[in-house]
Amino acid sequence: MSTSRSRNSDPCKPQACAIQDCLKRTSYNESKCTKLIDKLYSCCSKFYQENGDEAKTVCCPIPRLLKFKIEQRQKEKIDAEIWHHNH
Repeated sequence: MSTSRSRNSDPCKPQACAIQDCLKRTSYNESKCTKLIDKLYSCCSKFYQENGDEAKTVCCPIPRLLKFKIEQRQKEKIDAEIWHHNH
C-alpha cells in the first residue's frame, strides 16, 4: 500500500478551483471552461494512476465516473468536429 496518499492538500485542488473561478466569471457557462475541465480530469487520471483506484480525493470524480466523463468529453469533441466540418 502506498504511503504517498498525503492527507495534506488535494493535488488537483488548483485545477478544481480554476474551474470554479471560470464558471463564476462566465455566469456558469461550462462551454467556456472546457480546457480547465480537461486539465482537472488529466490531473485526476494521474492521481489515480499514482495512488490506485481506491485513493480518495474530494476534487476528483471516482475512477469509474472519471473514465466515463473523459470518454463522454471525447465523444462530444468528435461530434462537434463533425458538425463543424459539415456546416
